[in-house]
Amino acid sequence: MSALDGTVAPSARKGWSGWRWGIPVVGALLLVQATVLHLQGHPLICKCGYVKFWQGVVVSSENSQHISDWYTFSHVIHGFLFYGLFWLLLKRSGLWTRLSLAVIVEAAWEILENSPIIINRYREATISLDYFGDSIINSVSDTLFMALGFLLASRLPAWATVLIAIVLEVAVGAYIRDNLTLNVIMLVYPLDFIKTWQGGA
Repeated sequence: MSALDGTVAPSARKGWSGWRWGIPVVGALLLVQATVLHLQGHPLICKCGYVKFWQGVVVSSENSQHISDWYTFSHVIHGFLFYGLFWLLLKRSGLWTRLSLAVIVEAAWEILENSPIIINRYREATISLDYFGDSIINSVSDTLFMALGFLLASRLPAWATVLIAIVLEVAVGAYIRDNLTLNVIMLVYPLDFIKTWQGGA
């Protein structure tokens, strides 16, 4: 059994023993992510010249530039989803193998998300008119928060993981009029009434 079955089994606990190679692999993947973002021209930190742990103002040039912000919760949910996906697809693989794969997928998305095609898509289809991409520290932090969500899901019962995801989506959506679900909708198939609502009308 596993966290998805409602309990944490001995096999799941044993999976943590792979940290000796898992942590260096994850670290190397994060370094690759940071290097590619640097080659894309993204700044290491916010152009404001300082680093904050939390940036709470969404409509700001500093959003997506510091360590965490309201969209950090979406990346934690990414970790929940990746844990469930790789648990289904790779049940025989160890925890750190699945986490490494999740980091590869998340890092690849971060690189794509910060490419001109996606940046322009965000600016055209969503309320993110001033979005010019993440800082490297923010992007790498997003991947780390995904990993945190992944590891939490490996320890929590499935019902708790689902409940936390729902609470985060509802709370963030209510507070900033955006969340993971709305972000995906507006990126894939933008709807005018959602954009109007997000704009405060």
